Amino acid sequence: MTPRRIQFFIALVFFILGGWAAFFPQHVIDTTLLPEYREDGRILPFVVACFGAQALLSGLFAAFSRFSSLTFLVYGIALVPFFGFNYYFTVHDPVFTSMGLLDAVGNVIMLALCYVGWKKSKAAETGADL
Repeated sequence: MTPRRIQFFIALVFFILGGWAAFFPQHVIDTTLLPEYREDGRILPFVVACFGAQALLSGLFAAFSRFSSLTFLVYGIALVPFFGFNYYFTVHDPVFTSMGLLDAVGNVIMLALCYVGWKKSKAAETGADL
């Protein structure tokens, strides 16, 4: 798998989860948040849709930028705090249902892709074959 294709798969995570949030915010709310955090106002669907739109934008950057080995490395490191977020709001102070862990699954996928992308890019930059 080429680094370029790896970028596309990173973007795909953003497109799938971000598209879900942008186009079906109420479904995201109903399936990922515990009942006591689901409000009947207009602000929560609006915020979730905005979050989804930003994820879609991130997907575009991931899909159409040129990642170097450093980009994959830094992006992978930047994902680490999100695991703390997922743990805290799922286990320590629950806000999310078990379906809310889809975010963590997406982060695991992207972290693994960053590792593979870093290795492949590093090899390409140094002229080594993997």
